[in-house]
Amino acid sequence: MPKKNYQDWEKQTLIDEIHSLGKRKKYGLVWEDKPEEVVDRCREKFPVLEEVKSLAIKAGSGLPTHLLIEGDNYHALSVLNYTHPGKVDVIYIDPPYNTGAKDWTYNNRFVDKNDGYRHSKWLSMMHHRLALAKKLLKKDGVLICAIDENEKPRLELLLEELFPNNVLTSVAIVHNPQGVQGDHFSYTHEYAIFVTPKIKGRISKIDVEPRTEIFRDDTGNNYKRTNARNCFYPIYVRDGGIVGFGDVPKDEFHPSARVVESGGDKEIWPIRDGVERKWRYARQSVDKIRGELIVKSTKRGDDVFQIKTKGTPKTVWSDPRYHAGGKYGTKLLRAIVGGEKFDYPKSLFSVLDVLRISTRENSVILDFFAGSGTTGHAVAVLNKEDGGRRRFILCTNNENGIAREVCHPRIKAVIKGHSGYPDITGIPSNLRYFKTAFVPARPTDKNKALLTRKATEMLCIRENTFEPVTETAGCKIFRGEARYTGIVYDQSAIGGLKKAMAKIDGEFSVYVFSLGDEDFSELFADVKNKATLRPIPGAILRVYRRIFG
Repeated sequence: MPKKNYQDWEKQTLIDEIHSLGKRKKYGLVWEDKPEEVVDRCREKFPVLEEVKSLAIKAGSGLPTHLLIEGDNYHALSVLNYTHPGKVDVIYIDPPYNTGAKDWTYNNRFVDKNDGYRHSKWLSMMHHRLALAKKLLKKDGVLICAIDENEKPRLELLLEELFPNNVLTSVAIVHNPQGVQGDHFSYTHEYAIFVTPKIKGRISKIDVEPRTEIFRDDTGNNYKRTNARNCFYPIYVRDGGIVGFGDVPKDEFHPSARVVESGGDKEIWPIRDGVERKWRYARQSVDKIRGELIVKSTKRGDDVFQIKTKGTPKTVWSDPRYHAGGKYGTKLLRAIVGGEKFDYPKSLFSVLDVLRISTRENSVILDFFAGSGTTGHAVAVLNKEDGGRRRFILCTNNENGIAREVCHPRIKAVIKGHSGYPDITGIPSNLRYFKTAFVPARPTDKNKALLTRKATEMLCIRENTFEPVTETAGCKIFRGEARYTGIVYDQSAIGGLKKAMAKIDGEFSVYVFSLGDEDFSELFADVKNKATLRPIPGAILRVYRRIFG
């Protein structure tokens, strides 16, 4: 190469390197991203689900239907990116803690403390899965990760990077009061890291010992009437009890006293020492806590107090029920399942209390490191407590028989009942069991037709319609609680589907096989009021191309 050309090449190489340095992350978590076989495999074969009907548990119609997926959780999360995008309320996971004690594998090999890429492999594994899981959460969804001191600092940085607009809170849970000896300290706790949207009240209050507090705001710098005019109004009292609330007066109105008497009734205003203050609740919201308010006689005369039975969760949890080796952890699992096939299960109540403050009565809860199934058990107990209809999705592999010999038998005992634990088992619901499978990824017409056939279970999961109604060579219909799903594998079967739909009173989601993204609306014009059309497999392929590239 001529000297001038070499110098130009050298100069351009240096410029490119400077530009590359400028694009590098300047703050945050940096690690060596390690290839993972289960991720690379998806570029050649797409994951689907196959139902294992012999492992289904049916307790009756009208009950919540839960899902248990056997297989690598990366593949399960990929499928869920099609079936449940933005549909999950809460994700709770208990990933491997990466202690260096060969407690997890990467590319089918144990990762021990001497592996120079131990932390990078763990971060790569978690990043791959959390990036997929993020797509499943609703806008107000909550993610909770259980972790110990080995990876907590790195996990927090990873979560901050993936969820930059959320709030991270680490709750310490004392799960082993005897402690695990470290080099300098004996560790008695682990953490539950809550990743919460910036929505006030998204984490529920908890029951606390009843306490009585003055209802007037006497603290801080914003206690005056002028700081919140809607919090200044009279509370009407008769015979020592609250009988109503008055309207917010005009700004120029000033009560003559804190307590204004009129016949046998009284008006109590939020005034102290002659200063117009404010009540703790605005006029438009005070009615909802009316039952918590009482009138008490004080040295200043009658005043209004609030009896509080709820409080904000603390960041340190300590209760004998949280002990992993206690009655509701290892002992519970061994009593229900038998043997010692799963080490260190979570206490049922540590998961139960996490979900108690993060779920609602109809929430969908996902655990993609399901292990022994504690999350599913906790969801069932919560439903029993408040009559809720929460549904869980559990994903676990079957290494050492965990899925079929531990998780499934436990959930079966939770649904059917166990004589040793009548209070926390025997909770009727339904379970569908699936395992991951694969179809070729090459975009040929043959492979698209195969994917459509193999996607039946995915479509039933997406629509929550599992009961077969009718089946022909080119069409299937399934029924759910609220609607029906029709799947057309051969366009010549559209006429047969429409005839079947005409005899059924209910709305349909209709999936029609198309090599492209053909709109079949003209063929369904006469039933358009009861049919929502979705061509397949194009929508599935778009999701997979986004994930796998």
